[in-house]
Formats: sequence, structure tokens, C-alpha cells
Amino acid sequence: MVYNFKVFKKCSPNGKLTLYMGKRDFVDHISYVEPIDGIVVVDEEYVRDRRVFAQVVCTFRYGREEDEVMGLSFYKELYLASEQVYPPLEKRPYELTRMQERLVKKLGNCAIPFRLTLPAGAPGSVTLQPGLEEEGEPCGVQYYVKLFAGETEIDRTHRRSTVALGIRKVQYAPDKPGPQPCTLVRKDFVLSPGQLELELTLDKQLYIHGETVAVNISIRNHSNKVVKKIKASILQSVDIVLFQNGQYRNVVTGVETQDGCPLQPGANMQKVVQLRPTLGALRDRRGLALDAQLKRQETTLASTTLLLDPEQRDAFGIVVSYSVKVKLYLGALGGELSAELPFILMHPKEGRNKLIQADSEADVEMFRQDTVLHQESVEVY
Repeated sequence: MVYNFKVFKKCSPNGKLTLYMGKRDFVDHISYVEPIDGIVVVDEEYVRDRRVFAQVVCTFRYGREEDEVMGLSFYKELYLASEQVYPPLEKRPYELTRMQERLVKKLGNCAIPFRLTLPAGAPGSVTLQPGLEEEGEPCGVQYYVKLFAGETEIDRTHRRSTVALGIRKVQYAPDKPGPQPCTLVRKDFVLSPGQLELELTLDKQLYIHGETVAVNISIRNHSNKVVKKIKASILQSVDIVLFQNGQYRNVVTGVETQDGCPLQPGANMQKVVQLRPTLGALRDRRGLALDAQLKRQETTLASTTLLLDPEQRDAFGIVVSYSVKVKLYLGALGGELSAELPFILMHPKEGRNKLIQADSEADVEMFRQDTVLHQESVEVY
């Protein structure tokens, strides 16, 4: 039996350097990040008096391209890892993956393996959805693997001898679910006796993209006020760490109901509201945080950002979180009572990797060779 596995391939415009990678999504396990490995095929005549370097570049765009005037730039590049690929090291400090072994055997002596390691606190791949009228590269954090020929790793790269292939740093749902979220809030009234209680409970803490969030609402009205309306919504919180005031919220989905209202003094109410956070009808919502999109792939709402230490956040990162908010409306004189409950929204782990068998064949996906200079980098696919 023969098993196929996908390999991503991209060549430099002059055809002298070729990059092969087995995947483009690399998992952040919070305490460490999966190593980024691949194969480089070089033209030995071309690189005889040169060196070839592989690097991981993190780009952070925090402003629109159309606003970059008079030398002003809202774009940063961070070089997070670098390795000399050619001439290869005499002793390799790591073992080859099965994909690398198969490609080295298939491509011959010109195939050189490499491995790059990202730091544990590197920012996740997140983009902010642009408005319908906006053009150019969207704001957010993106990664690519860069391959070039030069004398040193800080040389200015030349377009014809450079390869850049976009990758993503992603997080998947943790193995162990957390405790069941629950919160209770009370409101006192200055000139009225008694309290109004609002209790929220979710059936679990961790939800997978596409799942419905069941919000259990319990209201106990020990006051003399009347609850006239209930509003429940799911909020996406975005924190752009670079800016002191870079926090804002998006309403992903919500519902207003008067079912069971007005809730009179002394009465109780138990209600379950179903909310489903999806990108579906929000594709024109400017500023919504999305998972970074690779070409030819559909994107979704950004997953919750899991941090090893919430106090130590990368200055060029975008932190995303989700919460359920329920608000009770008591009329013009009674005011409002609201409660908020955070939860985690992520992709599942299963099904993302396929085992490469010994008798396997490569299904190569090729990318265009034409590249365009972007500051000192090239266009990434």
C-alpha cells in the first residue's frame, strides 16, 4: 500500500534555490513551539562561493498601507530564527524527520535539511479584518520562512535569489478541560429594599469553532424592580499589546428577548440561551480578529490566545479572548445589571497530522516563482 503526503514547494525566481516543507502550520504548545523543518535544494554551481541562510520572519502591521506617507511606516519585521543551510554543518545537532528523510532520498545530494526553532513567547498568527473599502495588506501578525543566498545572515537580499513561503504559528485546544464557568452578581438599590441576582453558567469552558454555546441564565428578583428585557451576546476582546490603549471589543453574535418578561418582584426565572460564534455574517466587520489566512484556505474567527504568563506578553502580539455577556434591563429608573463569563474558543487537535509511511509518495503543491519586493522582503504565499 502506498500513502501520499503533501509537500509544499517554492523556487526562487532564478531557479537556483528551492524550498520544500511538509506543513505550514506549526503548533505553539505554550511552553515551546514545534520546530520548523524543511529541505533546501541548491544549485551547487550557483552557491559555490556563497552561503545560503534560512530564517523565520515575523511581520507585524499595525496601520493601513494607504496611510503610509512621507516616510511613515506601520510595518515591522522581526527575525526570530536563523540558520546557515549551505555549506552544511559537519555534525547535525538534531535527527531528521521522516519527511526530510524521504525527500533527501528522493532529491539526492543537493537536498539539505534544516530546522529552525521559535522562542516560546512569540506572538500568534492573527489578522484584523479590513473594511470593504480598504486595500492592501491587512493589519496583524504573520510569519514566513525566508531562504536566500548571501555572505552573511544580515545581507540585503536580492529578489531573484530569495524564496519566501508563508507559515502560521497556531494553538490547538488543550487536552484537559478547565472548570465549568460560573458567576453570580447582585445589585442593590439605593431607595428600594432587596437585591436582584443574576447567575450565569456555561456547560463547559472549552468550545470548538462551530459549536453552540449554551448559556444558562438564572434570575432571582428579591427587589421591587421589574426586569423588562434580557440581552445575551458573545464578545471578542482584542488587545494590541504595542499600544497602551489598544484594547477593543467586537460583538460576534447576540440575542434580545422578552420571553418571560416582565419579571415581577419576588419572581424567579431559569432560561437557556443558545449562541453560536461564527464568521458567517461578519465578513464585512472591520477590526474583527481572524486566524491568519494562508493562500487558498478559508479562515475563521481567531482562536483564544493561551499564555504561559499573562503578565509577559510579546510587545508585537495580538491577544484574543472571548466572553459571554448577559444584561438585564430594568427600565429608565431601575438601570441595568450585567454579568460576564469568559470561555475558550479553539480548533481541535485531532486530524491535523498524517503519519508518513515508509512506502509513501509526495504530493507536491507548487507556488508561483514570481516575487515582488516588500521593503526588504518578498511577496509571501
